[in-house]
Amino acid sequence: MPKRILIINGPNLNLLGLREPDKYGLQTLESVNDDIAAEAAKLELEVGFFQSNSEGALVTAVQDAFYSDDTYDGIILNAGAYTHYSIALRDAISAIKIPVIEVHISNVHAREEFRHTSVIAPVCSGTIIGFGTKGYKLALHSFL
Repeated sequence: MPKRILIINGPNLNLLGLREPDKYGLQTLESVNDDIAAEAAKLELEVGFFQSNSEGALVTAVQDAFYSDDTYDGIILNAGAYTHYSIALRDAISAIKIPVIEVHISNVHAREEFRHTSVIAPVCSGTIIGFGTKGYKLALHSFL
């Protein structure tokens, strides 16, 4: 049975391809998800996708990945701006017993100072920053 990985994208990632293409590229979220699914198939992983602009919905998705009937073996999470201040998301990650890989498309350390701190990084298994949308595919490899 293949490992199941949930890809969770937070606020404004639904605007990929439109929002600040100089930082995030021209690919839409749908196209990024297609690329992730293709890479997962090569690696014999099963993937699911979730995106929300709502902090509560993201917390519920993290919890459900482990505590629902539809469980996953791991999460790849791009929490967007919630990375920098969502204690609720941090607590949800701490409450589950599956690995979470934090991913950021842009190099947050080359941007505004408030983006340099991740409150979720200490409770994640690892972080991939600044490799564009390829970061999601790199994260998939961590589950092999």
